[in-house]
Amino acid sequence: MTTDPTPLVHLPVGEHPMLTELPECSAADLARWMSIVDVAPGTEIVREGQLGLDMFFVLSGHARATRGHIVVSELGPGDHFGELALLGERPRAASVAAVDRMKLARLSRDDWYRMADERPAAALALLRRVVDRLGHQLVSMTENVGVLLRERSLPRRTSIDVTVGGRKVKVAMGTMVSAVLPATENGALVVAALVDRKPVSLDAPLVADAVVEPLSTRSWEGREVVRRSAGLLLLEAAARVAPGVLVRVGPSLSSAQVIEVPAGQDLEALARALQAEVRAMASRDGAFVEEIWTVEEALTHFAAQGWEDAVAILRYWRDPTVPLVTCGTVYALSLAPLLARAGVLDDLAVRVQSDVLLLEFGRAILPFLPPGQKEVGDPSLSGGTGNGAPRSSEMVVEHKAWLRTLGVDSVGSFNGRCITGEVSELIRAAEGFHEKRIGRIADAAAARGGDLRIICIAGPSSSGKTTFIKRLTVQLQIDGIVPRAISLDDYYVDREKTPRDPLGAFDFEALEAIDLPLLQAHLVRVLAGEEVKTAAFDFAKGKSNPGGGPSLHLGPREVLMLEGIHGLNPALLGTAARHDQVFRIFIHPVVGLPLDRLSAVSTADVRLLRRIVRDRHHRNLSAAENILRWPAVRDGERRHIFPFLPQADVVFDSSLAYELSVLKVYADRYLLEVPREHEGFTTAYRLRRLIDRFVTIYPDHVPPTSILREFIGGSGFEY
Repeated sequence: MTTDPTPLVHLPVGEHPMLTELPECSAADLARWMSIVDVAPGTEIVREGQLGLDMFFVLSGHARATRGHIVVSELGPGDHFGELALLGERPRAASVAAVDRMKLARLSRDDWYRMADERPAAALALLRRVVDRLGHQLVSMTENVGVLLRERSLPRRTSIDVTVGGRKVKVAMGTMVSAVLPATENGALVVAALVDRKPVSLDAPLVADAVVEPLSTRSWEGREVVRRSAGLLLLEAAARVAPGVLVRVGPSLSSAQVIEVPAGQDLEALARALQAEVRAMASRDGAFVEEIWTVEEALTHFAAQGWEDAVAILRYWRDPTVPLVTCGTVYALSLAPLLARAGVLDDLAVRVQSDVLLLEFGRAILPFLPPGQKEVGDPSLSGGTGNGAPRSSEMVVEHKAWLRTLGVDSVGSFNGRCITGEVSELIRAAEGFHEKRIGRIADAAAARGGDLRIICIAGPSSSGKTTFIKRLTVQLQIDGIVPRAISLDDYYVDREKTPRDPLGAFDFEALEAIDLPLLQAHLVRVLAGEEVKTAAFDFAKGKSNPGGGPSLHLGPREVLMLEGIHGLNPALLGTAARHDQVFRIFIHPVVGLPLDRLSAVSTADVRLLRRIVRDRHHRNLSAAENILRWPAVRDGERRHIFPFLPQADVVFDSSLAYELSVLKVYADRYLLEVPREHEGFTTAYRLRRLIDRFVTIYPDHVPPTSILREFIGGSGFEY
């Protein structure tokens, strides 16, 4: 913008309606108090969120006002904007940019104060006109909102009672959540909130009496808020610096996110450009904005942008509207709260590791990761390298390619196949893929020949190990191998010798909880051809009986099968067996279908849903109890399983594309049983929203040999 010294009275456009006939005010006075500004097309005159000091009067040309990237008004000659700047220093409510060449009269707050000193009657008259115009706008807006909402959702109260930290406070209706919460909690950044246990963004308005709790980066849910926000910021950056490149947010690592891009990209150059742009956007501290669109609007938008996965899921969206989130021009499905503003993400880093593009989160997350877990990656990306570098396993690559061949590359496309009557075909294909892979694993083990003596199987909770072992045993027998099982549970040390965790509880998942010298001595003797009386453990008394188990002797073509949390840890066997005598298998669900380019189904959520259904169905353990136990279960996995994933010879992906549609039949009710006031309600609510995105499939179609039968019942195997 440039300042034009031309007096206002000499402008050919005439006098502005707001400035005509001010008492005791001449044209020369106006020229002294105001400056004339020439504005080029495309110039941003004011920016949303920045502090305002000036009011502007449009003398010629046109401008567009936007809030959160939505056009809120068109401005032309006779209009004005920025009037609240005269009343106090406050952030701009909207951005205003010139559409064509403009002339503006600018009145600063300091000049208005001068005007009030020199011509108080004129200053008061101008203020009255400003207030009168604001009043008309407020009445018009209220009437329009009333029409849109059909008078149904308008607030009935002006104030509400909010309970924070056990203390009840009265606040105005519509107060932002951030206004009643601290910025930090126990040294961790507060990134979102729980309102009656439901997660919301900090800029969400409070509209009813509620209990409000902070959600910080100390919690898993809080760290996920940062992850999702960083992912959206990166997609926005990619749209600006690499608009022709299809970029997708991939699986999570502990301290980073995989960014998926098409093959053939110069990853180093792309990483540099993306990092510069995400940091620039963070420095501007832009807002993450949630908007409510009609499904038809969203379908049109995503189709134009080429987001086919979002289009596919919206085709079967149950509600008439859909929440979307943006921090610029890129929109994504709003499935969970995000940060209020981007400034928190000012130290994001984008780098290349082992031909994979990574988005690293920085200080917002790192200080609050579980101890010793900062470099442990998502198990779906590791294996074989021995250095923790992310790398997709062979089965994961093949599974994704197979799903694309079937036309099932997203939740939406899966729902579409179900609705068109292809459920049975999908289930048969998914189960056939599993069986083929299990057969290949058995063949790979058999290829070791006479050197093979031990098969170790490990996997996290609810990965499907029990059914996998049954099916693998059948395939091994087809190859002429007979597995003989040893239960590691029978080699626990006496209860009083069990190590304790930092809270003083028995840590049964620690390697030291197993009597390794006894186990390894038995293995040495068995592998030498001796018959050995194995151990037994009395769980009721907490006592070990070193020779109280069944006798074990390996005959020709018989191998030991060890299943347990420490199956991949080389210390389990020590020197009892040579490396070439052991075949190690890791099993867990890996492939989670995407909902759009920002969000995908978490395989950890899949395992939790499996566990909730199985334990509620067969063990009378409620979903609420299971949810509370889950963090400790996952911590044990991170400490005792995932760090040893590179030791695995093969990885079996136990995920089934259709399983959430079947689990939904049971899980929907079990999750509804979690009381709203219970600590586990937040997770239960999130899982309910997840399964709601899937078409329901009744379990009749699931074959009795499926891994899924381990959780829903009706298996053809005896456990």
